[in-house]
Amino acid sequence: MIRFIFVAGAIYGLLSVALGAFGAHALKNTLTEELLKTWDTGSRYLAMHAAVLLIVGVWARVETQTGASLDPTMRWAALCFFFGTLIFSGSLFALCLTGIRALGAITPIGGLTLMAGWVLLAISAAKTL
Repeated sequence: MIRFIFVAGAIYGLLSVALGAFGAHALKNTLTEELLKTWDTGSRYLAMHAAVLLIVGVWARVETQTGASLDPTMRWAALCFFFGTLIFSGSLFALCLTGIRALGAITPIGGLTLMAGWVLLAISAAKTL
């Protein structure tokens, strides 16, 4: 699981840079100002949660080096960050590229999943620190 958290964080970091640059350069003459802001929001949340996944990975690694098993709450937090980011940022990118406004209805599901990840991370901290 720890390897998954690190790999996911690294891939999300790569994608945040690549997709942010793509939006700033390749899409600047294609998308409206509103959609460019939406694209930027997706890129920022992708970058932020890439960093969070890497921090959770380090935390999990330190916790398990003492011989303890990974706290299940932290595992669920990492999964919420992974899937929440995928849904949140992915739906925003899809909305911008396709123009299908209904995709915006999916975005709050990702946001709620990200919030659940933060709550679970707080619970894990309260239990393990």
